[in-house]
Amino acid sequence: MTLADVARAAGVSKMTASRALRDAGDVSRENVEKVRQAAREIGYVGNLVAMSLSSQRTNLIGVVVPSASNIVFGEVLSGIADALWGSGFQPVIGVTDYDSEREAEIIRGMLSWRPAGLIVTGVDQPEETRLLLHTAGLPVVQIMDMDGDPVDGSVGIAQFEAGAAMARALLAAGRRRFGHIACARQRDSRAAKRFRGFAAALEAEGHLPVGSVVSEQPSSVEIGRDLTREFLERHGDVDCLYYANDDIAVGGLFHCMAAGIDVPGNVLITGFNGLDIVKALPEPIATTHTPRREIGYRAAELILKAAERRSPRVGAAIELPTRVDLGAAAAD
Repeated sequence: MTLADVARAAGVSKMTASRALRDAGDVSRENVEKVRQAAREIGYVGNLVAMSLSSQRTNLIGVVVPSASNIVFGEVLSGIADALWGSGFQPVIGVTDYDSEREAEIIRGMLSWRPAGLIVTGVDQPEETRLLLHTAGLPVVQIMDMDGDPVDGSVGIAQFEAGAAMARALLAAGRRRFGHIACARQRDSRAAKRFRGFAAALEAEGHLPVGSVVSEQPSSVEIGRDLTREFLERHGDVDCLYYANDDIAVGGLFHCMAAGIDVPGNVLITGFNGLDIVKALPEPIATTHTPRREIGYRAAELILKAAERRSPRVGAAIELPTRVDLGAAAAD
């Protein structure tokens, strides 16, 4: 099927059909809907490359995330997909594996396809990458982290304060000797910011973490179990373990159960993200609930609004709340 077939089916000129499919802006909404309906009915698939030559844009939204295996980013992507559904825009995903050089190459490659916008994880990219985003001439939304200087728009949470809020809640619950366990902290700047907030809140009340164990491996339940065993062999006298996320916290719980350590009586396990698995654990752990899906949804909405205005900038920042949940752990 060709563009001429679409025009004929919609009862409009070929030029009108072309401009309607590109959402060029000078075609009535009635004709846009008529042309798109005709395209669906006859099975027309447009040539995005050819369309981008005339419009200087495709209908693609580039989305850059650090992990494809982490459920956190799966939920972010779900929110993006839901927001874009029915809009005529399509997400294209790039995965960086927390590698800044790979991130720069992915963004550079996406920009060569003339996307309508970019959604990028984090605000701490190297200057070379920030220059790419700044000079792209299209809407950019940086997600997950509000502690920094975004290039354009941003949607996320205050990472430093999230860590500090958990520390204050744990102190109020009577915990005094804290350990810290994390993965990929050198590459995951958001986890590092949370720990700085956590440690600062402890210090403000006259406490410091007993010790810290960090692996540069990707986070997983298995790694969490191994790191917890390693930590407790070095620093046995703790009443709370603060983990960078729920994945490794769950592994920590499994080690404690196998070792006969009373959780949460003797040691309170504390994660981050509020994953569904936390509700199904045989012993309670604490966590911080984060609005992952909403972050993705609101970021995509900002891109769509900028596209509707035909603006190269988003120019908006949306900070979303987190919620500390000590759950049943607080009672012990």
